[in-house]
Amino acid sequence: MLLSRQEFERLVLEALEELPPEIAAALDNVEIVVEREPKYRHRRAAGIARGTLYGLYEGIPLTERASSYNLVPPDVITIFQGPICRTARTIEKVRQIVRDTVIHEVAHHFGITDERLRQLGRY
Repeated sequence: MLLSRQEFERLVLEALEELPPEIAAALDNVEIVVEREPKYRHRRAAGIARGTLYGLYEGIPLTERASSYNLVPPDVITIFQGPICRTARTIEKVRQIVRDTVIHEVAHHFGITDERLRQLGRY
């Protein structure tokens, strides 16, 4: 599914706006960015050499922040447009993958692991 960068970013913003207010309000020192494709460093950070990478959380989860946490660069949640758009055949499917990816990466910001997300049926 071909989408412009602007159209894709709108879907990411829509997914963020759909987060429950208490979750959105608790997002702390985190930046959401869109990249066209994952780079080598993204794959290395995610621990995958091959396969599809829709999103990546890089930072210090809220559950691991201590009282000395200050003057720290923002955590970064990156959403990758290329892999999502290549997987989806419809705008509705792009919207669903973006929403699921945003939720998945926000969960990491809150300290929820991939293992726990699997247990919850969210991986």
